[in-house]
Amino acid sequence: MGFLDEIMVPFRWLVSAIMVGVHDGLSALGMPPASGWTWALSIIGLVLVIRAALIPVFLQQVNAQRRMRLLQPDLMKLQEKYQGKSDAVSRQAMAQEQMALYKKHGTNPFSACLPLLIQVPFFLALFQVLSGISTLASQGEGAGAMSRDQVAQFDQSAIFGAPLTASVLHGGGDQTAVVVLTVLMILAMIAAQFLTQRLVLARSASWGAPETPFMRQQKILLYSLPLVFGLGGILFPIGVLVYWTVTNIWTMAQQFFVRDRAPAGGDGRPAAA
Repeated sequence: MGFLDEIMVPFRWLVSAIMVGVHDGLSALGMPPASGWTWALSIIGLVLVIRAALIPVFLQQVNAQRRMRLLQPDLMKLQEKYQGKSDAVSRQAMAQEQMALYKKHGTNPFSACLPLLIQVPFFLALFQVLSGISTLASQGEGAGAMSRDQVAQFDQSAIFGAPLTASVLHGGGDQTAVVVLTVLMILAMIAAQFLTQRLVLARSASWGAPETPFMRQQKILLYSLPLVFGLGGILFPIGVLVYWTVTNIWTMAQQFFVRDRAPAGGDGRPAAA
């Protein structure tokens, strides 16, 4: 077992334990234990648990973005101060003064990445669990908190005719159903992510302010993430795509929720996206 695999062990166990807990709860309410919809809702329940736990981090992110807006007039003055100065000493001095401003305002241009970074190990854990289900089912083994019977159930479960363990690239089940469902979820992910990034940009920009590293970062994400989702969608099992789609929709809903609770621009004028 490699170092990275050892690190992922507790995450895989936690992910599978949450799924099993939600699955058992749904089964107790009368849903068929072996149904693909029961397991799909278990994955959705996993998203809800993780994202609910990350709400404090999200609120910190919103506050950091607000502080970035307040910081932008000072950044514009700093850029004007060093405009036309490209020598190494000036670049270093500007970088130091910029970092001092970030420290003074208690923020940094990469604060928006924190919720995403926290979710990465859980996403990888889910991918590892689901991608290994078929092998474990054939060997009669469990997966983390999932028993052998639950692994076998999950391996045979499907929604809209598409097995939760199937993917476009690796096949499995009715490939027409897999391709159609994958395309639909990829489109939903892209739409949700694009709207989310537009909302972040609109709320973070100030009228007439210079483009900050944070703004450049968000613009890169605006156009690069759809490409990531499009390429990644053909690699990941349907169950992982369910997780990814729902978490993107959650993120978009959060941004709509805070949209009317924070001014668009630092000076009250409309923000440019």
